[in-house]
Amino acid sequence: MTLSEAARRRLLYRARALLYLTAAWNVIEGLVAVGSGIVAGSIALVGFGLDSFIEVFAACALLWRLRHEGEAAEGAERRALTFIGITFLLLAAYVLAQAIFTFVGRQEPAESLVGIVLSLVSLAVMPGLGLAKRSYGLRLGSRALVAESLETLICSYLSLTLFIGLFLNAALGWWWADPAAALLMVPWLAREGFEGVRGEEES
Repeated sequence: MTLSEAARRRLLYRARALLYLTAAWNVIEGLVAVGSGIVAGSIALVGFGLDSFIEVFAACALLWRLRHEGEAAEGAERRALTFIGITFLLLAAYVLAQAIFTFVGRQEPAESLVGIVLSLVSLAVMPGLGLAKRSYGLRLGSRALVAESLETLICSYLSLTLFIGLFLNAALGWWWADPAAALLMVPWLAREGFEGVRGEEES
Protein backbone atom coordinates (compact mmCIF):
# COMPACT_ATOMS: atom_id res chain seq x y z
CA MET A 1 0.00 0.00 0.00
CA THR A 2 1.46 3.33 -1.10
CA LEU A 3 1.40 6.12 1.46
CA SER A 4 0.03 9.51 0.51
CA GLU A 5 2.39 12.44 0.84
CA ALA A 6 0.46 13.75 3.86
CA ALA A 7 0.47 10.35 5.57
CA ARG A 8 4.19 9.95 4.95
CA ARG A 9 4.88 13.39 6.42
CA ARG A 10 2.93 12.45 9.55
CA LEU A 11 4.85 9.20 9.93
CA LEU A 12 8.17 10.97 9.42
CA TYR A 13 7.23 13.56 12.05
CA ARG A 14 6.33 10.87 14.59
CA ALA A 15 9.43 8.84 13.80
CA ARG A 16 11.62 11.91 14.34
CA ALA A 17 9.87 12.60 17.63
CA LEU A 18 10.67 9.07 18.80
CA LEU A 19 14.29 9.48 17.74
CA TYR A 20 14.59 12.75 19.66
CA LEU A 21 13.12 10.96 22.68
CA THR A 22 15.59 8.10 22.19
CA ALA A 23 18.55 10.48 22.05
CA ALA A 24 17.44 12.49 25.10
CA TRP A 25 16.77 9.39 27.16
CA ASN A 26 20.09 7.78 26.26
CA VAL A 27 22.10 10.89 27.12
CA ILE A 28 20.59 10.85 30.62
CA GLU A 29 20.88 7.07 30.89
CA GLY A 30 24.49 7.10 29.72
CA LEU A 31 25.60 9.81 32.14
CA VAL A 32 23.92 8.11 35.10
CA ALA A 33 25.21 4.65 34.16
CA VAL A 34 28.82 5.68 33.57
CA GLY A 35 28.91 7.89 36.67
CA SER A 36 27.41 5.31 39.01
CA GLY A 37 29.45 2.55 37.35
CA ILE A 38 32.71 4.38 38.04
CA VAL A 39 31.69 4.99 41.66
CA ALA A 40 30.71 1.34 42.17
CA GLY A 41 33.54 -0.10 40.08
CA SER A 42 31.00 -1.90 37.90
CA ILE A 43 32.25 -2.72 34.42
CA ALA A 44 28.79 -3.90 33.37
CA LEU A 45 27.27 -0.57 34.38
CA VAL A 46 29.98 1.44 32.61
CA GLY A 47 29.60 -0.70 29.50
CA PHE A 48 25.84 -0.19 29.58
CA GLY A 49 26.38 3.58 29.76
CA LEU A 50 28.77 3.57 26.82
CA ASP A 51 26.21 1.61 24.81
CA SER A 52 23.69 4.36 25.59
CA PHE A 53 25.99 6.94 24.00
CA ILE A 54 26.34 4.75 20.91
CA GLU A 55 22.55 4.74 20.69
CA VAL A 56 22.61 8.55 20.79
CA PHE A 57 24.89 8.58 17.73
CA ALA A 58 22.60 6.09 15.98
CA ALA A 59 19.50 8.18 16.71
CA CYS A 60 21.23 11.35 15.45
CA ALA A 61 22.31 9.54 12.26
CA LEU A 62 18.73 8.42 11.67
CA LEU A 63 17.38 11.92 12.28
CA TRP A 64 19.68 13.15 9.51
CA ARG A 65 18.72 10.19 7.32
CA LEU A 66 14.98 10.88 7.61
CA ARG A 67 15.52 14.44 6.41
CA HIS A 68 17.19 13.23 3.22
CA GLU A 69 15.24 10.82 1.08
CA GLY A 70 16.26 9.51 -2.29
CA GLU A 71 19.51 8.32 -3.83
CA ALA A 72 21.78 10.54 -1.72
CA ALA A 73 20.25 9.16 1.47
CA GLU A 74 21.15 5.60 0.50
CA GLY A 75 24.85 6.42 0.49
CA ALA A 76 24.57 8.27 3.77
CA GLU A 77 22.72 5.33 5.29
CA ARG A 78 25.46 2.90 4.31
CA ARG A 79 28.17 5.13 5.78
CA ALA A 80 26.22 5.60 9.00
CA LEU A 81 25.65 1.86 9.41
CA THR A 82 29.35 1.20 8.87
CA PHE A 83 30.35 3.82 11.46
CA ILE A 84 27.88 2.48 14.02
CA GLY A 85 29.07 -1.07 13.35
CA ILE A 86 32.67 -0.07 14.09
CA THR A 87 31.70 1.61 17.37
CA PHE A 88 29.81 -1.52 18.42
CA LEU A 89 32.86 -3.67 17.74
CA LEU A 90 35.06 -1.32 19.76
CA LEU A 91 32.61 -1.41 22.65
CA ALA A 92 32.43 -5.22 22.50
CA ALA A 93 36.24 -5.40 22.67
CA TYR A 94 36.31 -2.97 25.61
CA VAL A 95 33.67 -4.84 27.61
CA LEU A 96 35.35 -8.20 26.92
CA ALA A 97 38.81 -6.99 27.94
CA GLN A 98 37.60 -5.29 31.12
CA ALA A 99 35.44 -8.26 32.15
CA ILE A 100 38.40 -10.62 31.78
CA PHE A 101 40.60 -8.18 33.72
CA THR A 102 38.00 -8.09 36.51
CA PHE A 103 37.81 -11.89 36.65
CA VAL A 104 41.58 -12.29 36.78
CA GLY A 105 42.08 -9.51 39.33
CA ARG A 106 38.98 -10.41 41.37
CA GLN A 107 38.00 -6.75 41.62
CA GLU A 108 34.75 -6.79 43.56
CA PRO A 109 32.33 -4.00 42.55
CA ALA A 110 30.40 -2.12 45.23
CA GLU A 111 26.63 -2.33 45.39
CA SER A 112 24.85 0.13 43.10
CA LEU A 113 21.23 0.88 43.94
CA VAL A 114 21.28 3.63 41.30
CA GLY A 115 22.33 1.08 38.68
CA ILE A 116 19.60 -1.37 39.71
CA VAL A 117 16.90 1.32 39.49
CA LEU A 118 18.27 2.58 36.16
CA SER A 119 18.18 -0.91 34.64
CA LEU A 120 14.56 -1.40 35.76
CA VAL A 121 13.47 1.95 34.33
CA SER A 122 15.24 1.13 31.07
CA LEU A 123 13.45 -2.22 30.96
CA ALA A 124 10.15 -0.35 31.25
CA VAL A 125 10.98 2.27 28.58
CA MET A 126 13.05 0.59 25.87
CA PRO A 127 10.76 -2.21 24.59
CA GLY A 128 7.83 0.11 23.82
CA LEU A 129 10.09 2.71 22.24
CA GLY A 130 11.85 0.14 20.10
CA LEU A 131 8.64 -1.51 18.89
CA ALA A 132 7.10 1.88 18.01
CA LYS A 133 10.14 2.85 15.92
CA ARG A 134 10.12 -0.55 14.22
CA SER A 135 6.47 -0.05 13.28
CA TYR A 136 7.19 3.35 11.75
CA GLY A 137 10.27 1.99 9.98
CA LEU A 138 8.28 -0.79 8.35
CA ARG A 139 5.48 1.57 7.30
CA LEU A 140 7.97 4.07 5.86
CA GLY A 141 10.02 1.34 4.17
CA SER A 142 13.13 2.53 6.01
CA ARG A 143 15.63 -0.27 6.62
CA ALA A 144 17.79 2.10 8.61
CA LEU A 145 15.00 2.96 11.04
CA VAL A 146 14.13 -0.72 11.46
CA ALA A 147 17.80 -1.46 12.24
CA GLU A 148 17.96 1.41 14.73
CA SER A 149 14.80 0.12 16.41
CA LEU A 150 16.52 -3.26 16.85
CA GLU A 151 19.36 -1.47 18.61
CA THR A 152 16.83 -0.03 21.06
CA LEU A 153 15.30 -3.46 21.61
CA ILE A 154 18.77 -4.88 22.27
CA CYS A 155 19.11 -2.22 24.96
CA SER A 156 16.24 -3.99 26.72
CA TYR A 157 18.28 -7.20 26.78
CA LEU A 158 21.31 -5.30 28.07
CA SER A 159 19.12 -3.78 30.78
CA LEU A 160 18.03 -7.25 31.87
CA THR A 161 21.57 -8.64 32.03
CA LEU A 162 22.70 -5.52 33.87
CA PHE A 163 19.91 -5.88 36.44
CA ILE A 164 20.70 -9.56 37.02
CA GLY A 165 24.39 -8.87 37.55
CA LEU A 166 23.90 -5.88 39.87
CA PHE A 167 21.13 -7.57 41.86
CA LEU A 168 23.09 -10.78 42.44
CA ASN A 169 26.11 -8.77 43.54
CA ALA A 170 24.03 -6.67 45.97
CA ALA A 171 21.84 -9.48 47.31
CA LEU A 172 24.26 -12.40 47.44
CA GLY A 173 27.68 -10.80 47.20
CA TRP A 174 28.43 -12.63 43.96
CA TRP A 175 31.15 -10.27 42.72
CA TRP A 176 31.63 -12.35 39.57
CA ALA A 177 28.02 -11.74 38.49
CA ASP A 178 28.92 -8.21 37.36
CA PRO A 179 31.66 -9.16 34.85
CA ALA A 180 29.57 -12.20 33.86
CA ALA A 181 26.68 -9.87 33.00
CA ALA A 182 29.10 -7.73 31.02
CA LEU A 183 30.25 -10.79 29.06
CA LEU A 184 26.65 -11.58 28.15
CA MET A 185 26.54 -8.23 26.34
CA VAL A 186 29.48 -9.06 24.08
CA PRO A 187 27.77 -11.44 21.59
CA TRP A 188 24.97 -8.93 20.95
CA LEU A 189 27.38 -6.03 20.57
CA ALA A 190 29.69 -7.98 18.26
CA ARG A 191 26.82 -9.26 16.12
CA GLU A 192 25.42 -5.77 15.62
CA GLY A 193 28.90 -4.49 14.87
CA PHE A 194 29.61 -7.06 12.18
CA GLU A 195 26.19 -6.59 10.64
CA GLY A 196 26.71 -2.83 10.52
CA VAL A 197 30.13 -3.13 8.89
CA ARG A 198 28.90 -5.70 6.36
CA GLY A 199 25.84 -3.58 5.63
CA GLU A 200 27.82 -1.31 3.28
CA GLU A 201 28.77 -4.25 1.11
CA GLU A 202 25.36 -5.92 1.21
CA SER A 203 23.36 -2.87 0.11
